[in-house]
Amino acid sequence: MIPASALISLCEQHWYDAALSMLARRVRDGDDDPAILEAHLLAGVAQRVLALDAEDFDVLVPAVADRRWAPRLAASGFPHGPRDQNRGALGSLVPLYELMLEVLNLRAERGEPQSVVVTAHLIGEYLCQLAWEGRLGHGGDPLQLAGAVGERWGTDDPECPHNSAMRATAKRAVNAAQGDQVGFTSYLDKFHSRLGDTLAVCAMNHQTIEAGERPDVGPTCPNPCGWALEGSRASRRDLDARLRLALIYLDSPVVALRHHAPVGHFFGVPSVAEISNGWLRTWEKLTTQWPDGENPLIDASSTDPDEALPGLSALLSTVAGRPIGPGTLLHEIGDDIIAALRRARE
Repeated sequence: MIPASALISLCEQHWYDAALSMLARRVRDGDDDPAILEAHLLAGVAQRVLALDAEDFDVLVPAVADRRWAPRLAASGFPHGPRDQNRGALGSLVPLYELMLEVLNLRAERGEPQSVVVTAHLIGEYLCQLAWEGRLGHGGDPLQLAGAVGERWGTDDPECPHNSAMRATAKRAVNAAQGDQVGFTSYLDKFHSRLGDTLAVCAMNHQTIEAGERPDVGPTCPNPCGWALEGSRASRRDLDARLRLALIYLDSPVVALRHHAPVGHFFGVPSVAEISNGWLRTWEKLTTQWPDGENPLIDASSTDPDEALPGLSALLSTVAGRPIGPGTLLHEIGDDIIAALRRARE
């Protein structure tokens, strides 16, 4: 029988998946110690959180509802139903981004470069929505989005610069929460990650930024809708700047490593040196001053040397327009696993 002391050591090093495998063996062998059963349950939660299985976080919550960290787990996931009361990351992306930063650092600490690259890629998925959250008041929630957009949004109007994929996303986004669960799940799976890019085109319009003022990062809108021009010009320029940083990150060397990460014929696994080099080149692109002198990351570019990718928290904070750092959700779940194991009978 694997002793609890060995399992504690694994959890202290954040090897929750390995601990889960060993705990499952003890349970299969007939160990009915309540503390072991509790540790087994919590290790299963930790394993899925470490894997960023955010689609099913709400399924995990009922079994751990009495834990102090359960609300943060719920806030980091996505709702299953189109009109579920708990909107999770659709309501705010901040808890999910705090978790992704925590996972990225733990993956680096565990010496898993491929997982670091995958997580860095996931961080880019909703980065434009994170930039829009302060303006929208939510993380791109289809249940609320229709009240914020309009006019040419989601139409075939030739004056709208959205491409066909963006038009489809725009149309689906304002209707996704009005249908059934199947349609809502299909939207989340196939369209929601494109919503940020679609919104970015609307914010990067020619009545807010003059040609040549800032780096060219993608399509812009020459004829913006009225809803896209709401607020002061200063606030619109601020949103534009944060979105350009998000799009620079999405097209950066460190994110590009993800496209080479799938292993085939023994090649493709990124090394620590390749990740470090990719991040340095990414940071250089992110912190290059713009022609108008208004790159907001330059004034906020203090880096934490203990981060797996130093400066990533500063980037996310700048894009979001509010402080974002690594969360503590996995560490707290780990503390509860260790506490249960210390109560276990050897």
